[in-house]
Amino acid sequence: MSPKHAVRRRLAAGVLLAAAAVGVEPHAAGADVPVFTDVERQPFVAATRRLLEALELSGSPVPADVKPRIEEAARSPDDAVAVRTIQEALDPLCLAVVTINPESRVKAAEGPAKKELVQQGWRTFLVKVRNEAGINPRLRVASPNALRMTQQGAGARERPQATEQLVTADDIRDRFLQLALPAREPMKSELSGLEVEYRPLELFCRDAGDREATLEFDVGAGTQDLGFRAAIPVLFRAVPAVPVTLHVRDADGSPTIAAFTIRDTLNRVYPLPSRRLAPDFFFHDQVYRADGEHVMLPPGDYAFTVTRGPEYLPRSFDVKVPEAAEHVVDVRLERWIHAAARGWYSGDHHVHAAGCSHYDSPTEGVGPEAMMRHVRGEDLAVGCVLSWGPCWYTQKQFFDGRVSALSARDSLLRYDVEVSGFPSSHCGHLCLLRLTEDDYPGTTKLDEWPSWTLPVLRWAKGQGAVVGYSHTGWGLAVPDIMPDGSRGYPPESTYGTSRRTLEDQGWQGRSATAIPDEAMPRFDGIGANEYVVAGALDACDFISVGDTPPVWELSIWYHALNCGLTTRISGETDFPCIYDERVGLGRAYVGLGGAELTYDAWIEGLRDGRSYCGDGRSHVFDFAVGGKAVGTRGEDGRASRLDLPAAAAVDVTFAAAALLAERPTAETEAIREARPDAKPFWHVERARIGTTRKVPVEIVVNGRVAARRELVADGHVEDVRVPVTIDRSAWVAVRILPSAHTNPVFVHVAGAPIRASRRSAAWCLRAVDVCFAAKQERMKPDEREAARAAYDEAKKIYERILAESPAE
Repeated sequence: MSPKHAVRRRLAAGVLLAAAAVGVEPHAAGADVPVFTDVERQPFVAATRRLLEALELSGSPVPADVKPRIEEAARSPDDAVAVRTIQEALDPLCLAVVTINPESRVKAAEGPAKKELVQQGWRTFLVKVRNEAGINPRLRVASPNALRMTQQGAGARERPQATEQLVTADDIRDRFLQLALPAREPMKSELSGLEVEYRPLELFCRDAGDREATLEFDVGAGTQDLGFRAAIPVLFRAVPAVPVTLHVRDADGSPTIAAFTIRDTLNRVYPLPSRRLAPDFFFHDQVYRADGEHVMLPPGDYAFTVTRGPEYLPRSFDVKVPEAAEHVVDVRLERWIHAAARGWYSGDHHVHAAGCSHYDSPTEGVGPEAMMRHVRGEDLAVGCVLSWGPCWYTQKQFFDGRVSALSARDSLLRYDVEVSGFPSSHCGHLCLLRLTEDDYPGTTKLDEWPSWTLPVLRWAKGQGAVVGYSHTGWGLAVPDIMPDGSRGYPPESTYGTSRRTLEDQGWQGRSATAIPDEAMPRFDGIGANEYVVAGALDACDFISVGDTPPVWELSIWYHALNCGLTTRISGETDFPCIYDERVGLGRAYVGLGGAELTYDAWIEGLRDGRSYCGDGRSHVFDFAVGGKAVGTRGEDGRASRLDLPAAAAVDVTFAAAALLAERPTAETEAIREARPDAKPFWHVERARIGTTRKVPVEIVVNGRVAARRELVADGHVEDVRVPVTIDRSAWVAVRILPSAHTNPVFVHVAGAPIRASRRSAAWCLRAVDVCFAAKQERMKPDEREAARAAYDEAKKIYERILAESPAE
C-alpha cells in the first residue's frame, strides 16, 4: 500500500466514523434492563471504548456523565463491578434489548431510552445485544413502517442493501420511518461474539407527532424467534422541526456563505452528520449555508459556531429555537484581515470531489455544485478540483478545460487532474492545472499512461498547463536524530502520527528540524520524489507544501534553490485525503495587484511565484528585494529576477501579519508540542515564541537566516524594511515558519548563476541515484531506458553545478 493510500485508509478509519453513531438521550426513569456479569472484562471494555469513540467522532457523544462513569469502572480492580457498572451506564440509552439464544434465535424487548424522534431528522439510540450463541453475524433491523426496508451494509464503503416492497397509496401514511444499524470503523461490521455488546441504531422520522413503529431484528434468514418475539412495537413522539433561516452577512454587509457548526445541549451535531447528503458532507461537523438558506432544528437550545476560512474570526453564540413555523438567525461575520483587498487572492490547487472520505462510493463522489459551496464557504478565490485514479471515469465528465459556470466573481472553480492512481504514481503524484486536454495522447485507459512523471509533465506543459508535484514530503522523510548523533528511521513507519506513537513507546530519536536537512531520504513515496530530475530538466513549475511536514517539503526545495533551480512552491490541502476537515487548510496567496481576478491570472502568478503560501493564519504581503517585487517579470521576461552589477546592500521590504490568541490554551499547546511530522503540519501556533503573542519573521538568503524580526501576532499589519547585504548571487525569501513562506526573488550579482552550496549540489547529485534505485522496478520495461537517460542528464547538470559551486 502506498503512503498516500495508507493515509487515506487511516482517514477513512478515523473520519468515516461520522456515520457510526449519534449520542442518545436517556429516559428519566427507565425500564429495567437485565445486567449480565458472565462477560470477559477486557474485550468488553475495549468494545465499549470503540463505541464511545464512534459516538464522539460522529459529532454527538453520550451524555456528559456517562463517559466518566465508564472510565472509572474500567479502572475498578473488581471485574464483576466493572462489567456491571458499564452496563448500568449504557442501559438507560437503549431503545431495544436483543437476545440471541444458543440456537441462534433472536428475540427483542423494548428498552428504557426516551422514545423521542425529530421530524425530518435523525436520532440514534443504542441496542443491547445478549449473545448467548457466541456467533458473529451482522445484526439487522427492519420495519414495516420504513420508507423502504433497509439493512446495514457490510462496511464503510458499501452502500446499505435494500429489499424494496410494493407500497400503495394507503401505505404512505404508515411509512414514515428510515432506520439503519451503522457499522463503520471503529465499530465492527459484524457482532463480536462477546456475551454482551452495544450497537447504535439510527432512526429518521418524516412526520411530527405520535407515531408507532415496529422494529424487527434478526441475524440472518430464519433466525427470528417464534411468536413474533423478534419484533417490538414502539410508540415514538416526534418533535416538530423548525426551519431556521440564516441571514449571513459578510464584514462589509454583503450577503455571503459561511460554515455553521450547530450543537444542542447534549453536544449532538445538527444536521446529523452520518445521514447527510451532498452538498453537506458526513465527515464534517460543519455545514455551509448561504444567506437566506435554512437548517431544520427541533425546538430547543443550541450553540452555534460560524466561520469562513482563516481570515475570519470565529463567532460563537447561543440560539433558542422556539416552537414556531419559522425562526430567523442573523449572522454578521468579522474579518481580522482581508488579503484580497490588498490584491492577494487565496487558492487551494489540490481538492477532490471523490475518493478518500467522500461518501460510501469513492468512485462517484459529489458534483461541482457541492464543491463550489465548500470553496466559497472557506473564502477561497480559486479552487482546483482534481479528478484522479479511483474516480477518474466518473469525475472526468466535469472537465471541460474551462472555469466552471458555477463560479462567482470572487470565487472560481475549475476541474483538472491529479496523476494519482496512474502508472507513474510511485514516482510522485502530479497536479496538472489549466489543461485543455485531460487524456494522455494515445491512451484510452489509465494503465496506458507513462510509468514515470517526466513525459506527463512535458505533455501537460506543452499545452500551456502549469504543473507540479503533490504532497511533496511523502517519500522524503528525513531520519530522526538519535541520542548519539546518528540518524535513523522509526521501524516500519513513514507517516508522522505513527512515528510519534513509536516515540511515545520508547523510540529515542528526536525529529529533525534543520532546513535544509542534509540527510538523504529514501525517495520511497508519492510526493515530489522525481522532482530531483524534473526540476533539473526544467519540466516542473512548482512543488506543493502545506499538507506534509515542512522539513520534508522545504529541504528538497532549499537544496534545489541552492543549485540555481527556480521551481516555486504552492499551498494545498489534498482535501479530503490528507486533510478532510475543510478545503483551504493549506493555501497559496497570489498577488494580482490591481488586476481583476481571473483563473489565468491566478495560475500564471502561481507559476511565476508571485505568491506566498501557508495556513492563512499569517501573511507576508508585497515582498520585494531591491525594489523587485516577487513574481514580477522584467524586460527579459524572467520573473522574480534582480540583477546587481556588484555585491551590494539591498532593502528587503514586505508587510507581515499574524493572529494568535493572547495566551496558549491546552489545545494550542498540544499543537505546539507535537512533533513536526504530526498533524497539523503547518500552523501558526507552532511559530509562537514561548508563551508570548509573538512569531519570528525571518529573511532567508541562500537557505540561511540573514535577519530576524519578532512580530506581535495580534492581527495588525506591520511594514518591514531590512537592509541585507548580497555578496554573491542568491535567492531571498521571507518566512514565518511553519505558517507562511514566500517564493524567492533571485538576485544575480554580475550575471553569475546562483551556486549557494556545494553540499546541496552533492546532495542533489546523489539523490538522483537514490531516486532511480527506488523507482526503476515499477517503470514499464519499454520506458526504463528513456528514464535512465533523463536521470543521467540530470546528473550531468548537478555535476556541472557542483563544479561551479565554491567551497562552503
